[in-house]
Amino acid sequence: MITKEELLKLAKEREDELIKLTSDLIKINSENPTGSQREIIDFVKKYLEDAGIEAQEVAANEKYPCVLAKIGSDEGYSIIINGHVDVVPAGDLTKWDFDPFGGEITDTQILGRGTSDMKAGVACAIFTMKLLKESKAQLKGNIRLHIVSDEETGGEFGTKWLCEQGYAKGADACLVAEPTSNSTIEIGQKGSNELVLKAYGVSAHGSLGNYKGDNAILKLSKVLQNIGRLHNVKGKFTEDQEEALSNSKLIAQEKLNHPGIENVIDRVTANVGIIKGGNKLNMVPDYCEAKVDVRLPIGVDTEELNREIENMIKDSNVEGVEYEADWKNFGNSTPINASIVQSLKKNAEEIWRIKVLPAYQWASSDARYYRELGIPTIQYGPSNTEGIHSYNENVDIEDVLNASKIYLMTFCDLLL
Repeated sequence: MITKEELLKLAKEREDELIKLTSDLIKINSENPTGSQREIIDFVKKYLEDAGIEAQEVAANEKYPCVLAKIGSDEGYSIIINGHVDVVPAGDLTKWDFDPFGGEITDTQILGRGTSDMKAGVACAIFTMKLLKESKAQLKGNIRLHIVSDEETGGEFGTKWLCEQGYAKGADACLVAEPTSNSTIEIGQKGSNELVLKAYGVSAHGSLGNYKGDNAILKLSKVLQNIGRLHNVKGKFTEDQEEALSNSKLIAQEKLNHPGIENVIDRVTANVGIIKGGNKLNMVPDYCEAKVDVRLPIGVDTEELNREIENMIKDSNVEGVEYEADWKNFGNSTPINASIVQSLKKNAEEIWRIKVLPAYQWASSDARYYRELGIPTIQYGPSNTEGIHSYNENVDIEDVLNASKIYLMTFCDLLL
């Protein structure tokens, strides 16, 4: 029976193959929502089938197909590894120093749109499965692959749909290969929700605006001046979540480098992202609305949040302002002592020879859909965060190679 050491030696011998695979994925333009994922889904499916791994395509929407695959037995420990192949649009090509879909390989990096978010992670996932399949490793369980093509626009036809349809049923753990730093394992995150504030006024001719009518834009602006009050609402963390919370605050301080920004982890944040109001320049607007991106920390009390919103409106001393909010997405977490957390932490520290911290994320990702099903889920993947959703995105080759080794070692710990 093959050992972990023999598998690592095999991975070392085939590093060039993984680097080329990552580059090949980058060369396929899979922008979302402006492009198509057909070509890259076909590429992933063929790669798996060429490795002797049966792959199945499923879809809620034919424009956003998903690929499922499994190696190992039907019984025993079951791990899902998840990744998305869609990328955000490249944008203004004149702002790139290289072809975003060229997949250029330098001495130290792979360049292009989606290198970090998250085709390098996808490459590590399918490369690792191929190595395990070809090595004829006798797994005491199985690895199930979920590759989706709809994440960047919300995931309605991707991971969310897969989980709703029962494709994650029976899983004991999940690894999402989304980008993280090499020293951080994401084990929880905030929930993303939309708050809509609506102001109703009375229309009049614009030339009489100081005397007649009731300007809905001005009314709503008075409320929005106090939106920061929602930051007073804090999450509630259990005793066994305190270590990860402390790690998270430390990471936020180091990464974001702004006074007090560590509070983003355990407090509500509210960003006014869209304002719409008025019909014509010379009319007093009788309606205005604002859409606010509200992130909920773990353990938040939504009744407390609703009271804060109501008081914020009341204290603005305006009439005719309402709000709508359907709090569906909450802060979610995986226990820090879960076997997949501790195994990956041990292996990442062995490979990188640094301290690796399980922590919570201030944003959100597809990981939440698995956690909602009670599946211990972590996020760990190769990346250079500076270029994600921006220009000149890249990933370090060392990060890609090490991530694949860490995945391989973790699978061996849990399945061999």
